[in-house]
Amino acid sequence: MNGARKYKNVPTIIDGIRFASKREAKRYCDLKLLERAGEISGLKLQPRYPLTVNSLHVATYVGDFEYIESSTGRTVTEDSKGVRTRDFINKAKLFHALYGREIQLV
Repeated sequence: MNGARKYKNVPTIIDGIRFASKREAKRYCDLKLLERAGEISGLKLQPRYPLTVNSLHVATYVGDFEYIESSTGRTVTEDSKGVRTRDFINKAKLFHALYGREIQLV
């Protein structure tokens, strides 16, 4: 494929961090502003969640961002997706079943 990207994402670097797409990089900038404004806290990049069922490790879900909403105290796990792949849909269902939370798509 000579470096062509399947989903036409363009890797972008912000604050020395390489993001998989311009969409993800822009969301990072938005979240940094929200964190500075005190609307969210504890911003994490690439949070990892083991997806284990009955002692069998099925997969690992790696989100794009995770943070805590200041107004509710709710932990939010986000994914910046242009295309919802079958792999993502399956991992999102497992994540919900195991962790009791939905992945927020941006």
